[in-house]
Amino acid sequence: MKLTNPESIQDSEKEFIDTINAELDWDVIEQMLLDKHNFAVQDDIEYKDGNLIVYNNEIAYKFDFQIKVPLSVIFNRGGECLSMSTTREEEVLKNNEDVEVQNSSTTQTLSDEPGKNKVEAMAVEIADLISEINNKA
Repeated sequence: MKLTNPESIQDSEKEFIDTINAELDWDVIEQMLLDKHNFAVQDDIEYKDGNLIVYNNEIAYKFDFQIKVPLSVIFNRGGECLSMSTTREEEVLKNNEDVEVQNSSTTQTLSDEPGKNKVEAMAVEIADLISEINNKA
């Protein structure tokens, strides 16, 4: 025996989720992305879906968004990845003391210091983050 119309409940839930979404503090969210994942949002964030869920035995709200992030990749002439960053290329070049930019815009060299393992780990982490973002879409 139904006590109310299911469409009425679903419409009210959607309106509730939309109200919460409208109140999100995007400055804080963007700062968290920068602090935790070291990337800044490049374009508008696209809202995909929102829902009421149970998370770690408590009621929570889950919002899914699609975002674009800048990605700079530096690789050598042998095709090996030397650096991958979610910051703008100019910032990477400016902040990396191992980078030497030649007169030609196509020739850039990086020192082959022991930091290569760190770069590879960063590349794997960034690839995992991008995969995680794409899987949530």
